[in-house]
Amino acid sequence: MTEAPDTTILHRVDSGVSWITLNRPDAMNAVTWDQRERVIALLADASADPAVRAVVITATGKGFCAGADLRGAAPAQAGERVAGDVARMIRLGAQRLITAVLDCEKPVIAAVNGTAAGIGAHLALACDLVIAAEPARFIEVFVRRGLVPDGGGAYLLPRLVGPQKAKELMFFGDAVPAAEAERLGLVNKVVPAGELEATARAWAERLAQGPTRAIAMTKQLVNASLDGDRAAALAAEATAQEINMTTTDANEGVASFVERRTPKYLGR
Repeated sequence: MTEAPDTTILHRVDSGVSWITLNRPDAMNAVTWDQRERVIALLADASADPAVRAVVITATGKGFCAGADLRGAAPAQAGERVAGDVARMIRLGAQRLITAVLDCEKPVIAAVNGTAAGIGAHLALACDLVIAAEPARFIEVFVRRGLVPDGGGAYLLPRLVGPQKAKELMFFGDAVPAAEAERLGLVNKVVPAGELEATARAWAERLAQGPTRAIAMTKQLVNASLDGDRAAALAAEATAQEINMTTTDANEGVASFVERRTPKYLGR
């Protein structure tokens, strides 16, 4: 008997854009172990596939992602929990998901259709660009459960809003509406719900027409810029430019400027 295909993650590649859609609307798209592994694999595939030049992560229904679905977690090991089990679970689970987004070699857009809570909020905030529908909300829900934020939250949030605001959001766990999230710098753009997909498509296809390797290296430089000193950042910048100048797109960009024409980038 043939197993039915898993439809909890929808995927398609269209016009150079890999669309990854969380599809458990009845559970507000809380992420199961299987879904997480599938998203991680799709992001790795996007990095390796020259035909993919941008990624969009979005969801169906009223929620973007309500966090981790603890009921859908990987089967527990037999026996009593011992010290180190939880840390290992976080490292191999939520942190791997967030790292997969941060390390994807293609630009990743979050198209946030509804509530993004806990790891769901961090999934969105790890993306390079965030477009939110007007009904969307972002919630650092951990404190409501007596938990410490995981999935890179204490790393991501201060870099976006500063330490004081990050503490406020994490200490109180209040919902942040889309408009406020845009004002704080958590979101790049807020649009009516009916325009979310079209806006995400326009941005993603624009990125997909760009110099893919240059964008990848720019992403890496920006992501690393807050973790090191000035000398390291400038050295990384120079090295990235050295490497990028060997690409077809860099040569096309320079040639098109000299020839006064629109560049045609191939992502190579």
